[in-house]
This record gives sequence, C-alpha cells and structure tokens, in this order.
Amino acid sequence: MSVSTKSFEHVSYLWDESKAAALAGDEVALLVYRSNLLGADLRITNYGGGNTSCKVMAKDQITGSDTEVMWVKGSGGDLGTMNKNGLAALYVDRLNGLKKIYQGLAHEDEMVELFEHCIYDLSSKTPSIDTPLHAFLPFKHIDHLHPDAAIAIAAAKDGKKITQELFQGTIGWVEWQRPGFDLGLKLKKCLDENPGIRGIILGSHGLFTWGNTSYESYVNTLEVIEKCAAHISKNQGKRGPVFGGAKLNSTDKPQRLRYAAALAPLLRSLCSSQVRMIGNFTDDNSVLEFINSKDFQRLVPMGTSCPDHFLRTKISPLVLDLDIKEALGEPKAILEKLKPQFEAYRKAYANYYEQCKHPNSPAMRDTNPVVILFPGIGMFTFAKDKQTARVAAEFYLNAINVMRGAEAISSYTALPRQEAFNIEYWLLEEAKLQRMPKPKSLTGKIAFITGSGGGIGKAIARKFIEEGACVLINDNDADRLRNADEEFKSQFGRDAHAVALVDVMKSDQILEAMKVSCIAFGGVDIIVNCAGISISKPLEEHTEQDWDLLYDILVKGQFLITQSGVEVMRKQHMGGDVINIVSKNALVSGPNNAAYGSAKAAQLHLSRLNAAELGSDKIRVNAINPDAVISGSKIWEGAWAEGRAKAYGVKVSELPAFYAKRTLLNEVILPEDIANACFALVGGLLNKSTGNVLNVDGGVASAFVR
Repeated sequence: MSVSTKSFEHVSYLWDESKAAALAGDEVALLVYRSNLLGADLRITNYGGGNTSCKVMAKDQITGSDTEVMWVKGSGGDLGTMNKNGLAALYVDRLNGLKKIYQGLAHEDEMVELFEHCIYDLSSKTPSIDTPLHAFLPFKHIDHLHPDAAIAIAAAKDGKKITQELFQGTIGWVEWQRPGFDLGLKLKKCLDENPGIRGIILGSHGLFTWGNTSYESYVNTLEVIEKCAAHISKNQGKRGPVFGGAKLNSTDKPQRLRYAAALAPLLRSLCSSQVRMIGNFTDDNSVLEFINSKDFQRLVPMGTSCPDHFLRTKISPLVLDLDIKEALGEPKAILEKLKPQFEAYRKAYANYYEQCKHPNSPAMRDTNPVVILFPGIGMFTFAKDKQTARVAAEFYLNAINVMRGAEAISSYTALPRQEAFNIEYWLLEEAKLQRMPKPKSLTGKIAFITGSGGGIGKAIARKFIEEGACVLINDNDADRLRNADEEFKSQFGRDAHAVALVDVMKSDQILEAMKVSCIAFGGVDIIVNCAGISISKPLEEHTEQDWDLLYDILVKGQFLITQSGVEVMRKQHMGGDVINIVSKNALVSGPNNAAYGSAKAAQLHLSRLNAAELGSDKIRVNAINPDAVISGSKIWEGAWAEGRAKAYGVKVSELPAFYAKRTLLNEVILPEDIANACFALVGGLLNKSTGNVLNVDGGVASAFVR
C-alpha cells in the first residue's frame, strides 16, 4: 500500500517524523501518538468519538509463551487527549474464542461482560462495545472514526452505490447495525468477500481503515477521508445552492451576541426545569448557513444519523419561534412566548420515548432539549457542564456538515427513530451513565468574581472551579488577568472559566462582562464582590480624591456589580448568591482608617439591605469579613502596608506576625481561608441563610457582630 501522500486539502496531516522516530519500537506509544493526531481534527472525529487499536506480540503472563495482544481505546475515552491508561489490552485469541459461544443478536449485550475475561493488562481501561470490531479484523493497526465526509456518504440515500463508484471496490460497505459482537462478525465477512480492500464504510455510522504500521494506517485513513471530502466538494452546488440557498440573513456579529446574551439566561431557565444546566453559544458560519436556509425546516426534524451525534444532541433540536427583535424585549413576555414551545418539545420527546421503549428500557431521561436553534442568531446548547454543552455543539455542527455533504451528492437520510432510541436508551449506555462520578457541589453553577486576577479573588475562583463551578474571572489589571487565564487553562482546561477586563466603577464594562458570562455559560448564579483598594492615612492627610476612589470601588462597585448580576439571576428564576468580601474594619475602629473603614461599613450595610430586598427572588446575600490577608493581595503593596505598619508601630516585614498575634487563634489568614468561607456559603449546606456576616480573621473580639 502506498503511503507517500503528505499533502491534503480537507484533513490535517500532523505526523511528525522526528516525534514518531523517538517512539520507534513501542507500538503502543505510536498508537497513542496516532490517536492524538486523529483526535486533534474535529472534521475527522469528535470528542469521545471513534477508537483506534494495534496488535502486538507479548509474553503471556502465566505461560511465558508469545501471544498476540490488542491495545484498543477503552470505554469513554477521547482520542485527542488519550494516553496509555485510556487503552484496554486484551488477548486476541480469547476474543476470537468468544465466537464459539456467541448465540446471536438477542445475546449481544451478554458478550460485553465476557470481554473482561479476555483482558491481558488488568490495570487497563474497561473495553468498549467496539472491541470485537477491531479484534476480528486481522490488521495490526486499525482506525475507526466518524469523519464528516465519510458519514455524509454513509448517510446518503444511495451511499452504498456512491461508495462503490468512488472507490472502485477498494472500500467495503456494511449496512447500519448497532455496534456490538455481530457487527464485528459482519466486518470480517465483508473483508473475506472483498479481499484487498483498504477500509469499510458503515452505513449511517462511520469508517474503518487499517494498515500494517501505525503510520500506514494513519495515512490510509487520511487518504480515504480526503477522497470522500474531495468528492463532496467537487459536487457541491451541482444539485443547487447549499441547503437550497438562504431564506434569511443574519444580523451582524455584535448584534447577534447582544441578542444571544439577552436570551441565554431565559433559555437556561427553561432547560433547567429538571437539572441545573450550563450553556454554550456558537454562531459559526456553518451553523448560520444551515439555520438561515430554505431547506432548514425540512432537514432539522429528521435528526442526526451517526450514533455518537444524537447520543449527545438528542433525537432532534428545538427551533425557536421568536422574532429576532423580541429577544431584547421584556423578559417576562419572552418567557411566556417560549414556555409553550418548550412544553411542546418535552411532550414530543415523551411521546418518542413511549412509542419506542422496550419492557426493560431505562426510565425516561430529561425531556428538555440539548440543542436550540435560533434562525438568524445561532445555536445554543445546554448540558450538565460546560464541556458537555460545548461537545454537544461540536457534534451538531458535525451533523450539519454531514447533511450538507449528503445533500450535495444525493439526499440525506437519518436513522429510523426506533434505531435511534435503541442507541439512546441502550442498557450498556445506561450502565455507562450510572458509572459516572457524582456531580460536585457547584456543578451547574456559574460564578462572577471581581478582582479575581490575583489574591483573594483568584483563590475563590480556583476553589469554585475545583468544586465544579464555571467562573467568569475578571480584573482591572490586564497583566494579572492574562496570567490567571493562562494558569487556569493549564490547570483546569478551557471549559472551566472565561475572562473579562472589568473596572467595577464603569457600568459599560460590567454589562459587557455579564454578556460574556451569558454567552460563555448561559448566565450567572453567584456574584462575589472581591475587587478592592486600601488607602491608610491620618485624617488630615486624606484627600477628597482618596475618599471618592475608595467609595467608588468598594461601595459603588459592589452596588453596580450586584445590580447587573441580579438582573441576570431574575431572568433565570433559579435564585442565586451574592457574597461581599468586606473587612473586620467595617466593625472595628482603628487609627488612620476613616475613609477605608467607613466604606467597608457601607459595604456591610449594603449587604444587609440587598439581603432584605432580594429574599423574595431566592437570592441570598452574605458578607465575609477577613482581616490581614497579605499573601498575593495588591492592597498590601506600597503605601497601605507602610501606613498600617506606622499606625501600629511595627516594621512592614513584621505585619503578618503582628496581625496573627493579636488574634484569638494566633493564625495568619490566607486567601485560601477566604475561598473556603465563600464555598461554605454557596456549597449547598446554607441555602436557607441570608444576611449573615462570617468572620475569617483568626478571632478579633472587637469585630464580633454580636
């Protein structure tokens, strides 16, 4: 087989010969490398989709004799991010031996349990349902992917004929069948009947390709996908405009984002009728081309074809019946117009379940839509966390690409609804869902934390993310914000947070940041007012400018942030939390502290006033009074530390020990201590508490509230 091709138009050739050379002799390491390259191109396969394998000779751990072992992507893994511990290692002869006891399609699921008896490496990943599809083919290296271009042919009305004509007999065809033991046997039968083929297209599903080496398999896979994509590209437009041409035009991007941000909290409210959801929005050009097209209303009810697609997007999306300009209207009126549309979707989904269920089907899951399409604006997706919502959007974008490709060369066909149901409510899929870890305390929550580029705010953001929340990190210091962004991406990945540059004294920046949170995650649930400044001077040295700056940042900033955040929370109808990081100085009279201390007192009373006003909205407002949190805080830089040291007659370097010694517990207070206190207020155990002041100061008796 020729593997000299390195130039592709429709797929990414990413093989680095120097990196591969460093892995030479380790076929499992090369498998991981190949898998990561294939998973890096979303046109080839999606997050969590597809699987790859290699077969190597190894010593039987009991007999010591040579035996063939297959390493294959395990259940629930992702090709793009997988490492060796994401692979399952199994004896090939034992897998083939299962053929002798296989009793037919009615016993498919029983075979999966028997894979456990074929495991070679007991520390490896749980084998997936696709294991026999790799085991029964004799090739050393195999790739099973879900490329848009190949699925477009697989989902075309006459896909088998197109495959035969395009590849001239070098690619086999196997009709749609749910993955499992029997499909593995059918792949082997297809190969036996078509010796010399370089791959197999699975109807409505995906592609199998192979090679004698990892590199050969990689290039063979790219070449087959490239040929499919080139064929579609060549024929695009010959049967008429894409999706029948445009029916309407989108507004410009700034306006689209404005509409999307206004609508997202309302949609999140409706999608969260059973479980609190996190949102994602995209106005990708391919999405707009589809939702604005003449064929949109014909194609969208058909649903997706590839099982991996509809497992994450549900059988079909909800299309909003809403005039674009209405998205900026009065929230209550919009909600009243949307409620019947959601009720109709839930009823249709329940009917789908009732019509297709089996006696042993799992209970019906959440009936709310995952994908919501708004012609002229874009696509919203909602799921239990940001990554799942983003991946659902990526999968539906792949489904759009499949529809476009199939319509270019033939006509698109979706899986029959019963087949779709059998996948969605497959007992093996249900078992996989049941094995998922319990959600963390803040899963499904969205936090907006001011001053979170460093110090206390950053510690709170980190704690909340660790507990499952999505966080909008914001700060008025661009450098600190950039550093925090990079640090959090490295530690938590790209889905846990978003960033916005915010000066809490500027309403326009606050509104833009709230819009960022609504676009990125669907809304806001927790506001933490942490941005601050400190000025310590004797009364005679204080200037009017000092006074105004302290009150603008601490009091006005808290007011503006809370006001804007509450507007979003009220749209969501899910309550919320406001936490104000105040200070022991709100209660304690000290020297050289008139402006700062009185501003902190104003913050504290504003917290009480807001708690009294917002209780009817189930929005809790609580305050935390720290003291002397020096580590990582900007307020301890320069004049403030010098002023406090002078006031207490100590050196700046002696301040941490001085503050600790004057507390009842003799403790230094760290940013993490404040973060833990914030979590205590929002973690689920204090949902009936509001208007409280929580001291985190090591014990300062003069700061006791009562």
